[in-house]
Amino acid sequence: MAGLFAGVLLIGLTVLLGCNSNAPEPKHEAVKTAAPAAQIAQPPEQTICPVMGGKIDRNVYTEYKGQRVYFCCAGCEKKFLANPEKYVSKLPQFTK
Repeated sequence: MAGLFAGVLLIGLTVLLGCNSNAPEPKHEAVKTAAPAAQIAQPPEQTICPVMGGKIDRNVYTEYKGQRVYFCCAGCEKKFLANPEKYVSKLPQFTK
């Protein structure tokens, strides 16, 4: 009786282990992750003053609609703030 029990147990284990080794790998859906910061589209960098067209000074800027706007001098900053919509089309950070 013990021999019969051992035989049935051995056959059962063989079937179970055999079935698992032949089972197809479960398919997993690809997990989407956030793109690294370097791959996220950044607005073009502003290099030209929107008022005078000269090279910007990174120490002279203002915030406009959540974007930093740079100027060549403090006088240009004042002119921009008096009528920003006049200059926005010249700024790469606002063009789409």
